Amino acid sequence: LGPDKPVMILSSNSIEFALLTMAAMQARAPVVPVSPAYSVMSQDHAKLRYIFELIEPALVFVQNGEIYGRALAALDLEGVLLVHVDKAPPKMQSLPWTELLASHATEAVAQSIEQIEPQTVGKLLFTSGSTDLPKAVINTQEMMCANIAMMQMTRTRSVDEPSPVVLDWLPWNHTMGGNATFHMTLAEGGTAYIDDGKPLPGLFEETLRNLREISPTSFANVPAGYAMLATALEKDEALARNFFKNLGSLGYGGATLPSDLFDRMEALAVKYTGYRLPFTTGWGATETAPTATTVHWASERVGLIGLPFPGVQLKLVPTGEEGRYEIRLKSVIVTPGYFRRPDLTAKMLDEEGFYKIGDAGRFVDPADPSWGLVFDGRVVEDFKLLSGTFVLVGTLRASAIAAASPVLQDAVICGQDRAYVGLLGFPNIAACRQLAGEAGAKLSAEELLAHPTVVDTVRNGLAHMNRETKGSSARIKRAILMREPPSVDASEITEKGYINQRATLERRKALVEKLYAGGEGVIEVE
Repeated sequence: LGPDKPVMILSSNSIEFALLTMAAMQARAPVVPVSPAYSVMSQDHAKLRYIFELIEPALVFVQNGEIYGRALAALDLEGVLLVHVDKAPPKMQSLPWTELLASHATEAVAQSIEQIEPQTVGKLLFTSGSTDLPKAVINTQEMMCANIAMMQMTRTRSVDEPSPVVLDWLPWNHTMGGNATFHMTLAEGGTAYIDDGKPLPGLFEETLRNLREISPTSFANVPAGYAMLATALEKDEALARNFFKNLGSLGYGGATLPSDLFDRMEALAVKYTGYRLPFTTGWGATETAPTATTVHWASERVGLIGLPFPGVQLKLVPTGEEGRYEIRLKSVIVTPGYFRRPDLTAKMLDEEGFYKIGDAGRFVDPADPSWGLVFDGRVVEDFKLLSGTFVLVGTLRASAIAAASPVLQDAVICGQDRAYVGLLGFPNIAACRQLAGEAGAKLSAEELLAHPTVVDTVRNGLAHMNRETKGSSARIKRAILMREPPSVDASEITEKGYINQRATLERRKALVEKLYAGGEGVIEVE
């Protein structure tokens, strides 16, 4: 193994995953963690094969060879060392993890560590590949180390503050889980518990089970996860007491937290601790290792992305909408490029060397920039109505989810080249059953989503939102609650629970047509 012989990891988070990651980086072998969905949920393994052929790994690691056997069979593993932990892959030669551990370090290890430099490649992290084939983002040691140092500079720890205790499900193949959470826990001497749950129906129960046993000192999740968590905490006092017992802060990222979820979590914090908890957040990308800005102060407003870390420069480019800017950045935490994709690397930066991330923002207070920025959607997701009016998708989506609380867990916004805006909603089934009362437990999903109380909650909430806004671009006239959850294999949702607007609308064209045709199942909103 070495700089030109990467280590490819196909499995979910595990202790062996963590050990191999640190060992490979000491050997200066780039670590390439790959989304497990590409192996165990994909039918054609197209993305997995593309990544394998692009990277040309010298070692491939799987936690369980039987589970990953079908994916491994899709790869040409000739000349590649295959390593497994639990069970050997069928009909393949594979080295057991125990034998790998039995090897002894030689002088070559110390020599390799001495040769690690700021520009040494530590990881190749793949983007979600939601709109194209995944891109391998080069993560240098300088990027990753500098980002941790930046995070530490924005907070102080008292001498008697307990060591961090973290329960985290965020996958280590993603920059937030694998860089920010994992590296920070190491840097601060904390304890990390691997959460096998996810903020998805049928999987979040595992997270709740873990939270009954573990009292974290900080907790971070995506908005979809907080929607499920708030519902559970509100009806389970024992769970809530254990959750808040040692909790010092909450955090979210990747999407704007709806204001109603913020209020519900803070109300729970006051009930069980006697005070509000700071809700921290940040902004960045796989290309920025990951965090470039942060809200490191207590705030009662959601959607903020804060101020740039020390060592990060922001460039604000007017978008044409008053007070709205495309945000670009320059820093040592910005990737030098995409692995073996010079065509994409050439398009990353503008003429002044600022990374074009594609997000938009506004000043919280245009007269006082020290209050930082508020996230204002993805420039690439915004579209125009038939009238030529721009729809700011990110802003409207967050407002709609909050307005239709607690029914909507997530949503996509429709209306490109249409006369008005519509919404396709992913419902929070547990919350819908609560709204439906005693009968809710016995209803099928179809019956539940047609229940008058559920429908009225959406209709009345969106109608109230419409009355409070100006202009057709901020009003939703029709909505559909979808029975089918978002598909990982179709790139509708990432492992972190983020909905991909473009991929979802493309796959559900028929529902979009139904939405605008009207009729049964379509919620009309005034």
